[in-house]
Amino acid sequence: MTMREQPDTIHAFQDDALGDHDATALADRIRRGDVSVREVAVAAIDRARQVEPFIQGIVFEAFEQAVHSEPQPADGFFRGVPTFIKDNMDVAGMPTRHGSAAVPPQAAAKTGAVAEQILAQGYLCLGKSALPEFGFNASTEHAGAPPSRNPWNLAFSTGASSGGSAALVAAGVVPIAHANDGGGSIRIPAACCGLVGLKPSRGRLVDNEAAKALPINIVCDGVVTRSVRDTARFYAEAERHFRNRKLPELGMVKGPSAKPKTIGLVLDSINGHPTDQATRETVEHTARLLESMGHRIVPMDVPIATSFPEDFARYWGMLAFGVKANGRKLMHPGFDKTRVDGLTNGLDRMFRKQFYKLPATLWRLRRSFHEYARAMEGFDAVLTPVLGHTTPEIGYLSPEQDFDQLFDRLTRYVSFTPLANATGAPAIALPMGQSRDNLPVAVHLMGCHGGERTLLELAYALEEAQPWPSLARHMVQAPAVAVE
Repeated sequence: MTMREQPDTIHAFQDDALGDHDATALADRIRRGDVSVREVAVAAIDRARQVEPFIQGIVFEAFEQAVHSEPQPADGFFRGVPTFIKDNMDVAGMPTRHGSAAVPPQAAAKTGAVAEQILAQGYLCLGKSALPEFGFNASTEHAGAPPSRNPWNLAFSTGASSGGSAALVAAGVVPIAHANDGGGSIRIPAACCGLVGLKPSRGRLVDNEAAKALPINIVCDGVVTRSVRDTARFYAEAERHFRNRKLPELGMVKGPSAKPKTIGLVLDSINGHPTDQATRETVEHTARLLESMGHRIVPMDVPIATSFPEDFARYWGMLAFGVKANGRKLMHPGFDKTRVDGLTNGLDRMFRKQFYKLPATLWRLRRSFHEYARAMEGFDAVLTPVLGHTTPEIGYLSPEQDFDQLFDRLTRYVSFTPLANATGAPAIALPMGQSRDNLPVAVHLMGCHGGERTLLELAYALEEAQPWPSLARHMVQAPAVAVE
């Protein structure tokens, strides 16, 4: 079947063991004995086989293993709920290829710290989800391989770098999936696919192995979900596994707060590129909705120095340089740097031309933590767009195009999310609108350091006031597809 013959929208929601339940409801049904772990696993695998030929969100299947496995620990809150781990985290027995042909497909010997913290909640891992090479791109597209496609409209991007996870959750294959975020990669795919995506404060979860080696840790792990309560419960359960005493205790956030908040409003990014009309209107609508709830909305300047976009871009380039130079040590002894894609090569070249600026860049990026904290005095949160414009079509951010054009497009598109990574602040993406192309349009709330509770309370309030659009409400069903 060619792409021209495929439907514009696809999902796998149906009357089976999964239904249209979120992860919390599904876990409750398993505990009560309404459905068995095996029934849920089989239903999720059947759904994956229906939609995967279209969305391309899976890079490694562990279906047979999952059907015959008993989730551990037996008392985990999410015991038996199926999920996927993004393919830049090690899970024992599964390869970790970081979205790159440069990394051989050798199975990991042990499960990494992040995946361990996630799976300790009782999830059943069905395999690994797709990402762009090393997570550098803002679209899950690959050189010489099929892209991940947005189930809301298959001609469009799923975002990145957790785009495979987002596609699988939005399409109804699983209700929750692992994601991580080094410049927006939890929030961007959540925005593109109509999901909830919370990037936590730096240190809220255990650090992944790659993040520990960075001069400034910009990477946080988390999940993408279809409900605020799933996100809230995930972090409450993760905190039982690991609690960072340097941050305020989060616990289980169960709903909105009655206390009015002061929320800053930022509509255009610091890089000078204006926000497109559909995105701007969605953010303004959300501001009015929050104001109607009694919150105070105050226009404010971007809370960071004007040098930030160039500094973050240089740090981004440094990551590509580090991967190419140390891939055999960081990822696999068989790493082949001649097989990296055009974006990785372009970022590497860009950094090499500017490497002498790195010391000052690192100093300013470290300082951004304090600048942001000062700017947030008197504010509980800041409302912004997630992205500079609505979700692009497949190919717009292809790593096979000219690097200068791709980089310009990326900086215009990813213009709000990196600030939370450099400063270590929490931030959440929420689906609050819809474009003419039947694609979700999201807003972005940034909080004070350690302020996830405030963001979740605001998210609950918005979810109650305006329930998210969901593919489960569409009547379009995935066509029967024979999969070997």
